[in-house]
Amino acid sequence: MAGTETTTHEGFSAEERAAMKEHARELKQEARRRSTADKAAEAERDVLAKIAGMRDSDRNMAERVHAVVTAAAPGLAPKLWYGMPAYALDGKVVCYFQSAEKFTSRYATLGFSDLARLDDGAMWPAVFALTEVTPEVETRIAALVGQSLN
Repeated sequence: MAGTETTTHEGFSAEERAAMKEHARELKQEARRRSTADKAAEAERDVLAKIAGMRDSDRNMAERVHAVVTAAAPGLAPKLWYGMPAYALDGKVVCYFQSAEKFTSRYATLGFSDLARLDDGAMWPAVFALTEVTPEVETRIAALVGQSLN
């Protein structure tokens, strides 16, 4: 047909495939831990190790996000989710930190799942760009995390 362009579907990016493989490993590891009395501590160690392995700018933000989320919502359990630090309630992710490096993005993000109760009318933000975690940003994160559980 005249004027019709053909495009090829390339499927998932290398980063997306790597994230899916990470998630499969996380699920297997979590399943092995179900019989371990110390599973929450092990999951948090995994999150902290993931954060420690990030490049400086992402690591600094992830450390601050981790501190704020765990202080603002001690009922959320840290866990890895697709290779990202995440915070879950009863095993289900409520929020997560995605480093800029994860999908070669120009900024990191703090995202909330549909379990987070951030509802505000017919449309509301569920993912926030992060370029720096200042005291003001920490206050906003704490408020969002608190709101997400109400």
